[in-house]
Amino acid sequence: MGTAIRVELWCEDGERAQRAIDAVMREMEHVDEAMSPYKEHSELSLVNREAARRAVRVSAEFFDLLDRSLDFSRESGGAFDITYAAVGHLYDYRRRVRPSDDERKSACAAVGYRNLQLDPAQRTVRFARPGVRIDLGGFAKGYAVDRGAQILREHGIANAIVTAGGDSRVLGDRHGRPWMVGIADPRQRGKMVAVLPLADVAISTSGDYERYFEEGGERYHHVIDPRTGESPAALQSVTIVAPDGLTAEGLSKSVFVLGLAPGMSLVEARPGVDAVVVDAAGVLHYSSGLRRGGADMGAGR
Repeated sequence: MGTAIRVELWCEDGERAQRAIDAVMREMEHVDEAMSPYKEHSELSLVNREAARRAVRVSAEFFDLLDRSLDFSRESGGAFDITYAAVGHLYDYRRRVRPSDDERKSACAAVGYRNLQLDPAQRTVRFARPGVRIDLGGFAKGYAVDRGAQILREHGIANAIVTAGGDSRVLGDRHGRPWMVGIADPRQRGKMVAVLPLADVAISTSGDYERYFEEGGERYHHVIDPRTGESPAALQSVTIVAPDGLTAEGLSKSVFVLGLAPGMSLVEARPGVDAVVVDAAGVLHYSSGLRRGGADMGAGR
């Protein structure tokens, strides 16, 4: 998944704790093996190679994730779309490579979640046209931390946090107190814009500062608007608090692409979901649930 994995838990039995952590790490490796676009043998790579030519039968786990992705695509009006990869793969942030305008527009012709054809009876996926490509980067870490939390529960762990990059899933509290999770300042390394007290929830942050390069006064970052093939510039970061990691990560990408007003409307329509947004000017915005909740907002601002 291209990120660091961390597990912190409370357990009085050290051996049981270590077995639980080891099981979580094995699951993280499994998710990476199945969903990495960089591994030729992954299930995702198989789909990208073959689904334009034939219906590809996939695992129940993989099919369910594809199905959930379509729910987010419909809910967000296409702001979340795993077929963005048709244009997204043309960017290389380490090498400072981006597509030309003609390349971008040509690739965008293959973007569109309606090009993803799922057959529940056969558990297959097929692409409606050549050039379609999918990437679960906007989903996989949220799913992975959910699976990690479930595995910890199965091992009898009631108080823990599982983190994969900007995604975390919290179990219980931190031995009588909430887990305090900081939201990074997008422009000042090492500083926080907010600290949230959390228990039994998931949190996901998407930002323009994670993988990016600057050219001609513009910032090209890894969150791509599927509708244009370009990096949205209206926001610097979006943090979503939700009941599960899959929802948190899917909505963090959706809100980032939609922008402040429509993104916040999407959040407010979802029970149990809240957001912290840093706009392009560095101004902090947060949803009504957090305004009522008394989170420590404004640190570093």
